[in-house]
Amino acid sequence: MKKMIQFGSTTIEYELLYSERKTLGITVTPEMDVYVNAPTNAITEKIEKILRKRAPWIIKQQKLFLAHFPKLPPKKYVSGETHLYLGRQYRLKVEIGENESVKLQGRFITVICTKKERVEELLEGWYRSHAEARFMEFCLVWIEKFRQFNVSPTEIQIRKMTKRWGSCTPGGKIILNTELIKAPRGCIEYVILHELCHLIHYNHDKKFFELQSRLMPTWQKWKDRLENLPAISGSFYSKDPVAK
Repeated sequence: MKKMIQFGSTTIEYELLYSERKTLGITVTPEMDVYVNAPTNAITEKIEKILRKRAPWIIKQQKLFLAHFPKLPPKKYVSGETHLYLGRQYRLKVEIGENESVKLQGRFITVICTKKERVEELLEGWYRSHAEARFMEFCLVWIEKFRQFNVSPTEIQIRKMTKRWGSCTPGGKIILNTELIKAPRGCIEYVILHELCHLIHYNHDKKFFELQSRLMPTWQKWKDRLENLPAISGSFYSKDPVAK
């Protein structure tokens, strides 16, 4: 159910969910939505008291996500425009022709199309096909590393997302954003590792980060690199580690 609290001059809207749990959890999504998961027997007064106590954290997370929203103007998909692939910059070259194709040629991504209005669709399809191939290649390497923990994803799904690099569902399905194909391999592998760690530790708690650091000591470098790429943006949702 949708509810709200007032904190100073700020109104915090949130979705209240009840489940069989012992503590109260707060999640802020990249869309800046707030979800509160409360025990079934929690009283409203106690929930609101905790929310007001954690309001500064909620507002801070929303501002952080806002800072990662796209700031660049939309692509025009014309010759000379810069596009990323695996962390490297390429110039777009658009040619009109009957046999439509997209090819990586030196420092150019060449798109041959029947009309200019087709460039975006063809390029997006090219990115998706490359994402499907390369992501699975990278995933297999990391899935093998996780066999020592007797866990593996139930499914790997690749699709375009507007506000997340990846996610892991409670059922063990890992979803990766096709936009990641524009990032360096280290960034992609960091996201894969991040989501695989959720198969063992669902929350971003101390054990989660200990596992992530043990398997990829350089993960913070790749996370920072990903969040500062000039042509793509996104972030992970935040779970409040303090709310009880």
